[in-house]
Amino acid sequence: MKKIIVMLMMLAPMAAFAQKFGHCDTQAILQSLPEISKVNGELEALGKQYQNDLEAMQNEINRKAEDYEKTKSTMNSTKQQETEANIQQMIQKYQQAVNDNQTAFNKAQQEKMEPILKKIRTAIENVGKAGSYVYIMEGGAGQPIFINPALSKDLTAEVKAELNKMK
Repeated sequence: MKKIIVMLMMLAPMAAFAQKFGHCDTQAILQSLPEISKVNGELEALGKQYQNDLEAMQNEINRKAEDYEKTKSTMNSTKQQETEANIQQMIQKYQQAVNDNQTAFNKAQQEKMEPILKKIRTAIENVGKAGSYVYIMEGGAGQPIFINPALSKDLTAEVKAELNKMK
């Protein structure tokens, strides 16, 4: 029994060294895909549309407020209160539109990016399985503090090649 335990203890470090680790820069992979420029263009157009709509609302609020300030002295108090309430409603609608547009933009971004990200994940999984890697970590900027290149292989190029095969 002691011999088995000693043998297992001696083999354990060898098993640890046999494990393969990899890393890849998913941002670099993402930016290298041709479909990302299409998605970015669509999202930019959507963002511009939302921005134009909000600017139009803001201009209308400003115009109403300026008109109110010019004619305020000639209005009775009831008319002043109605106009102020109207302007306040417009401001609330504007704020709601800002929130709604942000939510809609985030949803559109998620819907457009999900198939691309799924494709990248699949390619990473394929490379990991084909190369018998235990882990493939994110190696891009802002992720790990340190990756030892002697123990972890950069698989970015292999993942890009896998994506090209998947087309």
